[in-house]
Amino acid sequence: MIRRLIFWASAGLISFTFAGAPLLILARAALRPRPVSMAAIEPSISVVIAARNEAASIADRLANLAALDYPSDLLEVIVASDGSEDDTVAIARADSTGRVTVLDLGRVGKADALNAAVERATGDVVVFTDANSAFAPDALRAIVRPLADPTVGGVAGNQVYTSDGHSTAGTGERSYWDFDRLMKRAESAAGSTVSATGAIYAVRRSLVPTIIAGVTDDFYTSTAVIDRGRRLVFAPDAIAYEPPATTTSREYGRKVRIISRGFRGVAARRALLDPRRTGFYAIQLAWHKLLRRLMAVPVLLAGAMSISLARESVFHRLLAILQLGGYGVAAVGLLAPASRIGRSRPVALGSFFVMVNLASLHAAINVLRGKRIERWEPTRTGSDPGSVER
Repeated sequence: MIRRLIFWASAGLISFTFAGAPLLILARAALRPRPVSMAAIEPSISVVIAARNEAASIADRLANLAALDYPSDLLEVIVASDGSEDDTVAIARADSTGRVTVLDLGRVGKADALNAAVERATGDVVVFTDANSAFAPDALRAIVRPLADPTVGGVAGNQVYTSDGHSTAGTGERSYWDFDRLMKRAESAAGSTVSATGAIYAVRRSLVPTIIAGVTDDFYTSTAVIDRGRRLVFAPDAIAYEPPATTTSREYGRKVRIISRGFRGVAARRALLDPRRTGFYAIQLAWHKLLRRLMAVPVLLAGAMSISLARESVFHRLLAILQLGGYGVAAVGLLAPASRIGRSRPVALGSFFVMVNLASLHAAINVLRGKRIERWEPTRTGSDPGSVER
């Protein structure tokens, strides 16, 4: 009886997380839309980049920003070097546009580097981005349009992965983002999206918080908008391009670090989980940042109960066979990602699902053990966006 109860409770939680909650969010967007009043406005913008040993990418990044379709007299770029030991500072200072301010900081950590950059910023809007991203030509115009609505305090841009690389991690990451983009559209259409991605997002400067160490900075900064009673909306036409991960091992380590910091970010923003204060947003936040990231627990429990009940029920026997078979297929993608089978979409998606859930479980253990990750050390190779946070 207890085993069956555990199985059905786990199955119910899995069903709600992967089907029920997304359908609820989509239905709410269709039935209770809250349109945003957009206009072609031109506020002054400060683009902020925290950089640590980015000599290989900073010149291209600054050239990309210089080529954007936005008035040059309304745009400044601030590069905050977090104790870079390569030529990042020299290359950034060599920029000829006259719009780049370079802060040559000691090893202060990403949070304090961003805080220093925001303190120096003069724009009415702060746009955060990464050193290895590239904006579409009209990205800045697109990301400020929703800010014409006074109820909107921040705008999450649209991260698009380039076609570079054909790894299991890259295929899975692109597919995950396709789904996440659908959810962001629906969340935004009826209220606020949960948070922004670090590749591109904009916040009114008056709403940017002092970022604390040990959390995911894009989550903590963008959710400050919700904390101040404003909307955080999604702009699908504000596009930032990023390369996908090139190896599963790099992506696993990156996921563990991001999710570990993400859990701490949710703890710091736990007041937003109160539906009496934030309404339906609290449900979205709990679903996106807690339920989805803790799915390894009910998935493992459901699998274990199916195996233990296999002799007693044909239904559980079939489920056990399907689950073990699925994990076997995923193992092929994880152990032989470069093989033809490993690169196939079903295998790549299965292995990415397993990898992300293992990384989430690893991250949860990190948090329970009190392990903090407060600094990051880029370890990119070529187009690899992976990095190490310490």
